[in-house]
Amino acid sequence: MKKIIDVLIIALLVISCNKDDEFKSIVIDIKGMTCEIGCAKLIQSKMYKMDGVSYAEINFEAKKGTITYNSNKININDIVQKIEGIAGGGLYFVSKTSEIPIIHNESN
Repeated sequence: MKKIIDVLIIALLVISCNKDDEFKSIVIDIKGMTCEIGCAKLIQSKMYKMDGVSYAEINFEAKKGTITYNSNKININDIVQKIEGIAGGGLYFVSKTSEIPIIHNESN
């Protein structure tokens, strides 16, 4: 029974690992947020609903967001357009985007 479970776990890991996925992370400066719940949480919620976004954290006090996304599905422009288009547009503006370098840990 243990061997069957081990084989199933390995099969799931192989199937779930898509080599075509290339994830990138960015930090964005967002202007126009006036509150934590109505603004920051709304933007964060909209980011998580985007196909290709795997992580989103919007910090109201810092007026910044950190987004991790699959660059084979969406790009920075898509993210900026989504934020600036919330509620018909004109509420939030992305003033700066900075890519966060991904550190690869290769073991020997």
